[in-house]
Amino acid sequence: MPTPTCEHCPAPLPITARRHARYCSTRCRVAAHRARRRTLPDELTSRPRWVRRTAAKVPVTVDGAAASSTDPETWSRYSDAAASRVGAGFGFVLNGDGVVCLDLDHCLYGDRVAPWAQRILDAAGPTWVERSVSGDGLHVWGYGELPHGRRVSVGTGTVELYGTGRYIAVTGDTWGDTPRRLGDLSAVIHALL
Repeated sequence: MPTPTCEHCPAPLPITARRHARYCSTRCRVAAHRARRRTLPDELTSRPRWVRRTAAKVPVTVDGAAASSTDPETWSRYSDAAASRVGAGFGFVLNGDGVVCLDLDHCLYGDRVAPWAQRILDAAGPTWVERSVSGDGLHVWGYGELPHGRRVSVGTGTVELYGTGRYIAVTGDTWGDTPRRLGDLSAVIHALL
């Protein structure tokens, strides 16, 4: 079996790295994260609904105070969230304006997608998809109507559907050659629910 290497530089991953590690060091992880920030869709970066997040995915403001997915006073513009060094990353708040996220949990096996998740990706059509923070899931971003979050079982997997009252940890790690824009997910949402 070949030695896994860092996704940012060609260095081998440390022997002590966790199973889903993708970078050889914090320096490479941060550099890769900064480079990906430029790949986010304008439909997200143009909305002032950004928060920072801790490593445990707890939302915080750009200044490090507690943030809330239901309190716009704790949200920021993308540029402010991207410039802040608070926490471990950032996230986007869903507020019911039609931007939704389908969270496909544990559907990646290296570069392979589980068949149940591939069917959802195929049905979603051209829309922005990113790898989740865990590295083994996908976030499918788009437009649709979801008045309440839901968790549904699909084949052997689980999909969480969110449109309001939540924030999603954003990685910017675009999956495959998906476009940097949001598509209409209404038919997929209807089929899942």
